Amino acid sequence: AMEKSYVSVFLLLIVISCALAKDAGKKDSKDPSKPKLPQTLSRGWGDQLIWTQTYEEALFRAKNSQKPLMIIHHLEDCPHSQALKKVFAEHKDIQKLAEKFILLNLVYETTDKNLAPDGQYVPRILFIDPSLTVRADITGRYSNRLYAYEPSDISLLHSNMQKALKLLKTEL
Repeated sequence: AMEKSYVSVFLLLIVISCALAKDAGKKDSKDPSKPKLPQTLSRGWGDQLIWTQTYEEALFRAKNSQKPLMIIHHLEDCPHSQALKKVFAEHKDIQKLAEKFILLNLVYETTDKNLAPDGQYVPRILFIDPSLTVRADITGRYSNRLYAYEPSDISLLHSNMQKALKLLKTEL
């Protein structure tokens, strides 16, 4: 019977130390002198950029801010997605230009069929203007997967981003 009470005291100590650790963690996050951790919504596509959380929020923001929306469909375990993400995140001009967009990257498909004009493949990148029209006319170089980009297509993606912004200026 003696051993049992030891065990319960030991467990109690573990619980108390976890609770204390949690509180200590909370205090740290409020400390303004500490650098902020990169937000997880970027999923590595540009940690310093502001990413929206959901498609609905992205549409709302595009409409309200009159900025175009750029949607990146990708998968964490897809080597093509990984390769494109790396080049995208390291491309200074693209990261700079991306600040002019409402941004969303998705690892799942939405129910909006307009986001898969020619199929649900990854990676694929689509632009939506503030009138909430999918710009099906802004395509990559592959006729069988119109919105796919390979790492070698990064300059084409950059000019397509410029195109999405330019169209906006002439139409509004």
